[in-house]
Amino acid sequence: MKGHKNDLSGLSTRALRARRRRLAARLEDVEEVLAGSLVEQTRRCGKPGCHCAVGDPHGPYAYFVPKTTGRGRSRYVPANLAARVRASVARGAQVEAVLAEISAINTELLARRELS
Repeated sequence: MKGHKNDLSGLSTRALRARRRRLAARLEDVEEVLAGSLVEQTRRCGKPGCHCAVGDPHGPYAYFVPKTTGRGRSRYVPANLAARVRASVARGAQVEAVLAEISAINTELLARRELS
C-alpha cells in the first residue's frame, strides 16, 4: 500500500471511487483495534538474594504501549491476553494503512474538485 500515492493520478475518478469503496469495506471489523505496539520486557525484582539479581531476570512480560500517549504509559498485558492484544495491534496497523490510502484517494479527488 505504500506505493499508492504516486499512481492515483493515472486512475479515473470512477476507478478511484471504486477503490475507495473496496478499501472502506475492509474496515468492518474495528471493534478490537489497538493503535500502538506490544513489547516484551524482562524485570529485576530488587529482592536481595533473588536469582534475578545476579542471573536471568524475570519474564519476559508483555506491555502494550498506546500510540497516542507519551513515554511511561505502557500497560501490563497478562500472558493469557497477549495473543489477542498482538492480533488487535496488527489489525490497528492494517486499519491505519487502509485509512491512509483512503485519505490519499480523497486528496486526489479533492484536487480534481470531485470529492463526494
